[in-house]
Amino acid sequence: MSKKALVVIDIQNDITKHYRDIIDRLNSAIDWAMECGMEVVYIQHNNLSAGTRTFKPGTKGVELVPELKVVSDNVFVKTKANALTSEAFLEYITTISKGQGMWSFSR
Repeated sequence: MSKKALVVIDIQNDITKHYRDIIDRLNSAIDWAMECGMEVVYIQHNNLSAGTRTFKPGTKGVELVPELKVVSDNVFVKTKANALTSEAFLEYITTISKGQGMWSFSR
């Protein structure tokens, strides 16, 4: 049996001016995941490149958008495009899956 999760990635103030087009559907998906007993995990991108103007740590742009329904403290930061490069996220997956089946994901 697989442990299931909804992973919400990069829905941050700097992501796009058009996120409002999908936010209602995304929040509905979060509600659905909660009703199904799924984990809900949020991934935030931090851009550590010199001179960056977007996803800069410590700015409003890096924060999750205010309309996003946040239902857990499972918020992890990545500094590369792939969420699986976040060591904290991988540790969470490993910890939560012990004794509860296997998580499945592709890298």
